[in-house]
Amino acid sequence: MVRLGGQLVLTKEEEEANGKLMGFKKAEITEAMRTQNFPPSMHFFQAKELIEKSEVFQILKKMPKGAALHLHDFGILDVDWLVRNVTYRPYCHFCITPDGILQFRFFHPTRPAPPREGCSEWILLEDYRKKLRSVAEFDNNLLKTFTLVTGNPEVAYLDQNVVWAKFETIFLMISGLVSYAPVFRDYIFRGLEDFYLDNVMYLELRVTLRPVYELNGKIQDVRWCVKTYKEVAEQFAKSHPNFAGLKLIYSDHRSKDALVIKTSIRTAMRLRMEFPMMVAGFDLVGREDTGHTLYDYKEALLIPAMEGFKLPYFLHAGETDWQGTSIDYNLLDALILNSTRIGHGFALSKHPAVMEDLRRRDIPIEVCPISNQVLKLVTDLRNHPAATFMATGHPIVVSSDDPAFFGSKGLSYDFYEVFMGIGGMEADLRTLKQMATDSLKYSAMLPTEKKTALQIWKKKWSEFIDYLIRK
Repeated sequence: MVRLGGQLVLTKEEEEANGKLMGFKKAEITEAMRTQNFPPSMHFFQAKELIEKSEVFQILKKMPKGAALHLHDFGILDVDWLVRNVTYRPYCHFCITPDGILQFRFFHPTRPAPPREGCSEWILLEDYRKKLRSVAEFDNNLLKTFTLVTGNPEVAYLDQNVVWAKFETIFLMISGLVSYAPVFRDYIFRGLEDFYLDNVMYLELRVTLRPVYELNGKIQDVRWCVKTYKEVAEQFAKSHPNFAGLKLIYSDHRSKDALVIKTSIRTAMRLRMEFPMMVAGFDLVGREDTGHTLYDYKEALLIPAMEGFKLPYFLHAGETDWQGTSIDYNLLDALILNSTRIGHGFALSKHPAVMEDLRRRDIPIEVCPISNQVLKLVTDLRNHPAATFMATGHPIVVSSDDPAFFGSKGLSYDFYEVFMGIGGMEADLRTLKQMATDSLKYSAMLPTEKKTALQIWKKKWSEFIDYLIRK
């Protein structure tokens, strides 16, 4: 079989477990065909409660899923913690910009200038809450402000411009909270824990390394940020024995001038030299449709190769539905630049020659189904182009992009959408096993790290199979 996972041979125990799993899956799909209520065909915001009632979803939560390889730094942890914990910490201030965007800052004793011209004066949040008639209502409104979640997404987000504007505004709003040094450390630790509890053992984060600040206003540099990620990951590993690690993909925003990106490439090279076990490579983040193309940045992106320096790229490419445009050519340019993996690759099925070359080079696609749906690339996930990747056996790694902003958590929801919707009835335990092991195989870990991680994963997989058989 050419299908993803089709070449795997299951053990006797796995075959028994697969029978149980597929029994649950068939029952749920048969019922969905009768009622026409099938979560992958619905918007995630409206499907989430149905997914959580699914027996298959409960099984997938227990499954050791390996690695999450496509995540963004400030989008990994449930925003409920930011509201209920972080905004209640001492010296938390906020102000409001002329266009109504909240900005946050911790400071004491020196009051900094407002972050943007025209912003209101800083207000101590503790004092502000004391004057409110309903603190609960204020906090709930903050929660809504920090996510894209809404009851009627089709009305709230009429097009991609609207949803992307809100999406990028969230990063801007929460950055003042997460970039406060004590919160920054806690955020990393709790983010790792959220994924660990969802049976994800290893993470790779796209990080822009925004300036982190102390209470007295001191600004920490990018080296401090990388060292802090490293220290927190090492601390986390001590209390979580099955944790296989964390690596960073230094990133900059594709809206920036080419000269700025040249500087960022130099920064990435410097960080990779200083932290070779921590900094895996470089990427460009932000909306492809409105940002610069990879070709626009060709001089910057060729600097490492011209200087004989190995800087792996993990490039976003093909996160668009504008076929034949300069944006669409990012896929070809990512291939030419020898990208280690392709971020999203949503448009790839429209480029069979590029797809074939990627397969020949064994370059996987980072598939983030819920993100693609919420950001309005696809409506019904049964029609996601990853269905073609899976049917032809092209390697994929499933990830969740910015789960906090989508009302998701960890990897299980995205695994559900792939297993039930994108993969159809043909996807079975072989598919799940292949996706989990591929996530480790195509990670930026060293061979020795991969070997250790795979040994841990196999033990957890065996326990998962026993659990399925007993079900």
